[in-house]
Amino acid sequence: MKNVKLGIVGLGAIGQLHLKHGLKLANAEVVAVADTAKPALERAKAFGVKTTYTNYADMLKDPQVDAVLISLPTHLHLKCASQAAEAKKDIFLEKPIAVTVEEAKEVISAAQRNSVKLMIGYPLRFNKNFIKVKQDMENGLIGDVENAHATYICSGPFFHRADGHSPMPVPDWWFNTQLTGGGVLVDLGCHIINLLRFLLGEVVDIKGQFGYRYRMDFEDSAMCLARFESGTLAAINVGWYSQEYILRIDLLGSVRNVSAEHMPPSTMSAAYQMLTKGISSFNQPHFDELQHFIDCLLKDEAPSSTGLDGLRDLEAISKAYKNRISL
Repeated sequence: MKNVKLGIVGLGAIGQLHLKHGLKLANAEVVAVADTAKPALERAKAFGVKTTYTNYADMLKDPQVDAVLISLPTHLHLKCASQAAEAKKDIFLEKPIAVTVEEAKEVISAAQRNSVKLMIGYPLRFNKNFIKVKQDMENGLIGDVENAHATYICSGPFFHRADGHSPMPVPDWWFNTQLTGGGVLVDLGCHIINLLRFLLGEVVDIKGQFGYRYRMDFEDSAMCLARFESGTLAAINVGWYSQEYILRIDLLGSVRNVSAEHMPPSTMSAAYQMLTKGISSFNQPHFDELQHFIDCLLKDEAPSSTGLDGLRDLEAISKAYKNRISL
């Protein structure tokens, strides 16, 4: 395989981002997309994608498609990923891997049974700042990490339009925990838990405390205490309650302390980056993870993060929901 032919399933916000990046990948070509919304398919055609489908099952039968990028709502991951595996398509699946731990195991089983590669979309592993932290840890420059603090706060699904006053409509599935698996701890917490596992090893224990600012059936804020196999105790803070964005980790080590973040550039910087490079520094990790996926397919190597990583993240989240702290 010299050139990976990609199909994209789902052209929502993240799917459109993957489409734009997919068109820039080395040794890859976006040959097909699938979405139920015809305007989304028309936009894909405007980008140069010749083959479009309103039913992804039809796209999975397309012999020209080698691998698929699945950017569907979480409750559709199991069905789509399983069908893709059965069609012998390698899979890049957006996080979280599935709604439940049991579904995650089924996704992994389908990939293994059909001998296809499965990567879960976690761009923070490809952020240069976090990669530098990992390298410093491996080189002994931080020492033993006694404590870690990780924060990811934003507006989540409740973001505003450009004028800053009118909230965007939120799809119905966001409000059904049977379809999402939970609230902000699933949506943002899986990113943070995956990143901390990348740095500190597996979660050995975790407890959570949850907030319900918007009085819905799911939490819109969460604070967790997690112990990792490295011995590090980490405080995890995630929330959907702010129109201001912050994503940051702090590691307190026996040699020195380090901090790293993933933040959007200023409007002027982002515009300059788009004009000169065609991609902003904020979205660079999203591009790099897709290039990593392509490289793994061409080299026949296991990607990072694997399906097992997605499962371990959901297991930690499930445990945090069960081990609630009352204050």
